[in-house]
Amino acid sequence: MTAPVAVALVGASGRMGLEIARAAASFPGVTITAALERGDCPALGKDLGLVSGISKMDVLIGSNLSEGIGKADVVVDLSLREVTIEVATAAASEGKALVCGTTGLGKDEISALEEASRKVPVLHTPNLSPGIAVMTALLEQAVRALGDEYDIEIVEIHHRNKVDAPSGTALALARAAGSAADMDPDEALVFGRHGETGVRPTDRIGVHAMRGGGVFGEHTAVLAGEHERLEITHRAGSRALFAAGALRAAVFVCGVSPGLYTMADMLGLKDQPPKS
Repeated sequence: MTAPVAVALVGASGRMGLEIARAAASFPGVTITAALERGDCPALGKDLGLVSGISKMDVLIGSNLSEGIGKADVVVDLSLREVTIEVATAAASEGKALVCGTTGLGKDEISALEEASRKVPVLHTPNLSPGIAVMTALLEQAVRALGDEYDIEIVEIHHRNKVDAPSGTALALARAAGSAADMDPDEALVFGRHGETGVRPTDRIGVHAMRGGGVFGEHTAVLAGEHERLEITHRAGSRALFAAGALRAAVFVCGVSPGLYTMADMLGLKDQPPKS
């Protein structure tokens, strides 16, 4: 019998960390061996299972990153942008695979993930939903098929507590559409509109963010032609969706060679990655 994949969970007491802990209790082939948090976290020293509202797991929440990572096969990080570089550097140093689902990353954080991927497998995604990966592939196909006579707009809505806007997923969808349309994503994206904006250029992609209530996440890609409109929508029903995706990604990266991967690689939407 194959040993379960050992996971070091970074951001263990956050909303997604606790959701992953609950999911891991019944997810086949995975076990959490380390739970990590910042040094001033109130949950330090507490059992992860009890904090997450399930039975005791005998995994205490700690703050020693290298020690926790050393106990694992793969690091799963859905914490904060501020620790991404430290986590990526530690994972590469310890020779551990990495799943990073943290959103709102900048160029420095992306560079750190790329650097780590030269030594270990890294799966980076702003959204751990398999459905979003399929939506992205469908959007790229639609943009290429319909051509520049269709205007592209991305609309997203999330709960009131989400701190970044637009969502990382909305940006990823917009950039994927831009690439499929041979646009420069850095030049093409327009964030909201206000005042006299003039006639809409054909070489722009609008990105719009709404916040309110307890919405887990909804993204719609709109391709508007002169006489028809195509919409591709994904709605997340609960955080359990992303937790299951994170654990599935953790298993995936433990079976491939060093490199930078996405959910599309995991789902076989691209060429299959080399086995480790």
